Amino acid sequence: MKTTLSRMIVIALLSAGALSGCATSDSAAVYSKGQMRQAQTVQFGTVISAQNVKMEGQNNELLTLGGAALGGLAGSNIGGGKGQIAGGIVGALAGGYGAKAAQEALGKNALEITVKLDTGRVISIVQEADIPFSPNQRVKVLSGGGNDRVVPY
Repeated sequence: MKTTLSRMIVIALLSAGALSGCATSDSAAVYSKGQMRQAQTVQFGTVISAQNVKMEGQNNELLTLGGAALGGLAGSNIGGGKGQIAGGIVGALAGGYGAKAAQEALGKNALEITVKLDTGRVISIVQEADIPFSPNQRVKVLSGGGNDRVVPY
């Protein structure tokens, strides 16, 4: 029993480490290491609207497997003999499904920002809702390397 508990703790810590290592930001104020020292194209414009939207959570197979492993370990402690095997299987299925559902539910609040560029072109960008925007606000739209972002001017 003590060995099983120790294994469960190790797996939980590894799963938590994997989760924190895979976290990414969709904020306009956060740049990845690969975006550093890269030229960005700058366009100026005016915010037409900023609507709240929800960014869906992302699945990480490693975390789903970790949930299945923890569920299997927990389930295998139920009963004895064949009951232990069945408990492990049911626990693994429940743990994997629960971990996947939890990841999908961890969506972020985001903004869909519609901007009329000074060129007359209208664009819309969705990004994390950590910077407030309001209609008629002057902004810069930064583009480069497949990433676009709206920042206050």
